[in-house]
Amino acid sequence: MYTPPRRFKLGLIQMKCDLEPARNLEVAVERITMAAGLGADIICLPELFLSHYFCQRTDCALFDLAEPIPGPTTDRLGRLAKSLGKVIVASIFERRAAGIFHNTAVVLDADGTLLGLYRKMHIPDDPLYHEKYYFTPGDLGFRTFDTTFGRIGVLICWDQWFPEGARLTALQGAQVLIYPTAIGWHPREKAEFGVQQHSAWETIQRAHAIANGVYVAAINRTGHEGPKDGGLEFWGASFVSDPFGVVAARAAHDVEEILIAECEPARMEDVRRNWPFLRDRRIDAYGGLTKRWGDGSANQS
Repeated sequence: MYTPPRRFKLGLIQMKCDLEPARNLEVAVERITMAAGLGADIICLPELFLSHYFCQRTDCALFDLAEPIPGPTTDRLGRLAKSLGKVIVASIFERRAAGIFHNTAVVLDADGTLLGLYRKMHIPDDPLYHEKYYFTPGDLGFRTFDTTFGRIGVLICWDQWFPEGARLTALQGAQVLIYPTAIGWHPREKAEFGVQQHSAWETIQRAHAIANGVYVAAINRTGHEGPKDGGLEFWGASFVSDPFGVVAARAAHDVEEILIAECEPARMEDVRRNWPFLRDRRIDAYGGLTKRWGDGSANQS
């Protein structure tokens, strides 16, 4: 008889980020400890939580914010994970070598072991999101990690918008897709486009949950960063979706929160049995996905 894996709880740390990395690390340690006290088993921090979102401008000196992995932050968080007996997911500006930097998520298991890295695959280049200046695209592919509490897949921010990444991670057996995030509004656009932008962001990720029959968790920062008359207003609204797109927990837009949500593998089993999208995939017909665009020929009726 089939016995589903045990349930576990996610803890999402929605936080404001300071200019000073040491201060952000101390706040993160404090909030992770609080999340563990609230019963969270897998605790996740926002994208690039150690600093303000520096990609709003291009400045060569900002490469100094990067650090190696393993390094001081993973060492500190690894000790914390071991002392709490919890899994920690953290996004770090990785210095791999001179001139090679990545936007990288680390997964630290409940015994403090560094299980592995995920390097952000999709790198944006938009106004105030100048990530192509700083980050080399990831070269580790889409990955899952067998933690003490469950198998997780980790992707980062801009990866949220791509169904291919979600699918390939889910096909490796991920029970939850975790997206550390730094996304917000251009204040001058918020009144006109803000509601639609946020709605699209949440909708695409809930669609990943439905299409793959997995939990999805997005962990965002909150607060304004940059010039008072511009910059970015990070919209918070971290959330967890269940495998049928039902929002299990959602944070507010404008405050720091610790969000706790339970992941129930039996829910995945039930959804996938009743909505068998994975069964009905036409894997023989998807070769075109490896092309940038069609072959140029018109469809013939």
